[in-house]
Amino acid sequence: MARRHFGWVRRRSSGRWQIVYWHDGIRRSGGTYQTKASAQAALAQIETDIRRGVWIDVREGDLSLAEYARIWLSHRPDLAIRTRELYEHLFNLYIVPELGPISLNKLAPSKVREWNSDLAKRIPSSAAKSYRLLSTLMRTAVEDGRIAKSPCVIRGASVEHAPERPIASPDEVDNLARFMPAHMQLIVMLACWCQLRRGEILGLRREDIDVVRGTIRIERSRTFARDGTAIEKVPKTSAGFREIAIPLSLLPMIESHLERFSDDGPLGLVFVGERGAPITAGVLQKAWSTSRTRVGRPDLHFHDLRHTGLTFAAEAGATTAELMHRAGHSSSAAALRYQHATQDRDRVLAALLEERMPTSRQFGTERQQVGDVPQVETHPLDRG
Repeated sequence: MARRHFGWVRRRSSGRWQIVYWHDGIRRSGGTYQTKASAQAALAQIETDIRRGVWIDVREGDLSLAEYARIWLSHRPDLAIRTRELYEHLFNLYIVPELGPISLNKLAPSKVREWNSDLAKRIPSSAAKSYRLLSTLMRTAVEDGRIAKSPCVIRGASVEHAPERPIASPDEVDNLARFMPAHMQLIVMLACWCQLRRGEILGLRREDIDVVRGTIRIERSRTFARDGTAIEKVPKTSAGFREIAIPLSLLPMIESHLERFSDDGPLGLVFVGERGAPITAGVLQKAWSTSRTRVGRPDLHFHDLRHTGLTFAAEAGATTAELMHRAGHSSSAAALRYQHATQDRDRVLAALLEERMPTSRQFGTERQQVGDVPQVETHPLDRG
């Protein structure tokens, strides 16, 4: 047995060399090696890691990814209900079936790359979400001292490359509203022309709408858990709290809706069902599915109405800051996607440029010869 100032190596009956050392008052084994030199080198590395404060107890990483995921979720009381449901969905459907049984310290980057590649081929958007969640989990494992470094090292794997969403024409928006039940027609118009999210619309109360000033104030949203339970919450960011102007032609429809369909009192919900109960996500989706089918646009999701409205605003010349305000975005990156060029808008710009062009000159009527170039009259002081 060879001793040194930190730990020692000893030869086992198998002929292999074992590392033994003390740390935090506990006698530990650092594994066995084929040669004495390799064992001593590994022991020296452990000593260096302990002195630098980056030493990892390999036994901490023996926990399976599935077990650690359950622990991780239980230590996140800050998660909103919908966010927790999303994480559980991603874990149960995409992460745990493939990676769950593997211990944290044996989850190699190559295995993560293989898992991500397979999932990205089948479900790209879910692959990006799942990779982001796994990467967050493994960063926490590093911070907890369970592993030395994260195996999530794939560049760009967390970025979603969703296809461009479709938009509706103004006439289609009108028809989509017309084919909704009478008490839900205004929902379509607010989603498009005021660019509101579904939760923001269903969370509106009478006091949030000022028909005199022509404004809507957003201070809350009403969403639903997977079991259908209604959840009322405030916006995630300060940008979500906003007051936006209503197109004037929409005000008569709003006034009529408030008079015919909404709850009474300042705190009354703007949108309720025919029997007075709050409208649920399922009821709205059923009506929307019927409407888009009758209009011949089954490709449209409800959120595409908001996308349509923001695209219209961008085409009308809205700046990035203006789009951010109306949409309730805290990042300019989200608003910039609506400022993409379209063929129709590009034709309008070409027409505007044409108005600036002089009309007195004619080009292309016949080929000019070099000698046909007209002489420019020079100033007397410029003559030689």
